[in-house]
Amino acid sequence: MKKIAVFASGAGSNAAKIIEKFKEHPVVEVALIICNKPGAGVLQIAEKNNIRTILIDKEKFFRGNGYVDELRQIGIDFIVLAGFLWKIPDVLIKAFPKKIINIHPALLPKYGGKGMYGQFVHETVLANKEKESGITIHYVDEHYDNGDIIIQAKCPVAADDTPDSLAQRIHKLEHEYYPRVIEELLVK
Repeated sequence: MKKIAVFASGAGSNAAKIIEKFKEHPVVEVALIICNKPGAGVLQIAEKNNIRTILIDKEKFFRGNGYVDELRQIGIDFIVLAGFLWKIPDVLIKAFPKKIINIHPALLPKYGGKGMYGQFVHETVLANKEKESGITIHYVDEHYDNGDIIIQAKCPVAADDTPDSLAQRIHKLEHEYYPRVIEELLVK
């Protein structure tokens, strides 16, 4: 079995789709949810699915070992960021080279970097009158939204779009592509 740790900070819609995809999978298991926000919806999703959770401490994450020891103890093979808003520390990136991926709600390299997440991305895409947006699934490196791109999927931006209506189309792309790409990367 290949064990995945899903890092999430919020409601957990992408985490839920990933858990659903691998629930009875013969090769891949979601073994751990890592969260940095007490009360985040993803914690309830993990509990409902009997998945172990770790609520991480900022000091230990950034100035300690980045929870590498805990991840190794559980036997984690691959890390998936699903709406996790903290930058991944170098110690964690070095411990899992090319084994950490992220999904971003825009077509990188546009609209990436510090502060570019969630509604902020969609508001900026609309303010700049872009004709299309989409998602980028990429490897994580030491810079925000910078690692090698694995795949991008696009959708049109309508003239009457709001940040919420655009976000809904982006979420559909995320839910469709992310679980599938994870499986393709792990089941080769």
